[in-house]
Amino acid sequence: MHIAPYDNANQPIIGPDHALVPLCYFNILRLVRGQSVSSVVQGYETAIVPATGTVDVAVMGESFAGIGQRRRNVWDGEPEGVYVPTGAEARITCVSDDAEVFVAGARFDQVLTPFAVRAADIDLVQYGSDDTKTHRKIKHIFGTRYHDRIGRLLVSELFTVGAGGWSGFPSHKHDTNRLPEESRHDEVYNFRFNPPHGSGLQMLQREDGKPGDAYHIVDGSTMIIDKGYHPCCVLPGYEMYYFTILGGETQRSLVQYFQPSHASQLETIPGIKDMIAKFK
Repeated sequence: MHIAPYDNANQPIIGPDHALVPLCYFNILRLVRGQSVSSVVQGYETAIVPATGTVDVAVMGESFAGIGQRRRNVWDGEPEGVYVPTGAEARITCVSDDAEVFVAGARFDQVLTPFAVRAADIDLVQYGSDDTKTHRKIKHIFGTRYHDRIGRLLVSELFTVGAGGWSGFPSHKHDTNRLPEESRHDEVYNFRFNPPHGSGLQMLQREDGKPGDAYHIVDGSTMIIDKGYHPCCVLPGYEMYYFTILGGETQRSLVQYFQPSHASQLETIPGIKDMIAKFK
């Protein structure tokens, strides 16, 4: 399902218990200097990640100052974030001229401990090649190194490297809990393009062997990945970014099931197996 960009007025784009992706939560907060808002999501652990701008975050008696250093857009530096335990109130205050802040969440019933991830802590993976049209970079903000500090939530940023190309290929899915072959993880994307008038295509093939759907994605598009194989691509001449939220049903580690008709291409894309391991 595609949600076109709109002014969400700081209200959730994907709220709790969503009909298609109940394991995920997503909000975008747009703030100006000195403005403070509270974020409380019952039943979901969340992550506060500025797309641009800088915020101070207070949660459960702890204060995390100066989160986020990017100014122009998501290509302008490394991401930072704060983990907010399930049901806890996070007080977010803008300390730059303005800020656009992603709030990502996953359903989880335990209360853990808040912490911050700074730019130096980001786990970076780059894989693919120009020859295979799959060259991309992944910045894991709340990735595998925090398995003992987070319940079900995985948060990362994905960038195409160079202008044009494919992401999420070979086609894979993670909509059914049938371990060890596949895990159930709901997923939500928010896309950005550089320059911003660029665009791309999100494919969603819900049934193997049958034609699926294709969505025209633009700067600010949100995609709900509830079921099926879901590669995407960007027009030649443009860079693509997508903020990625994964919420696991029974575990945090993501186990992807690759479409059998394309699985052989796992052997042709440089570094892809290292990328897969970073989500586990």
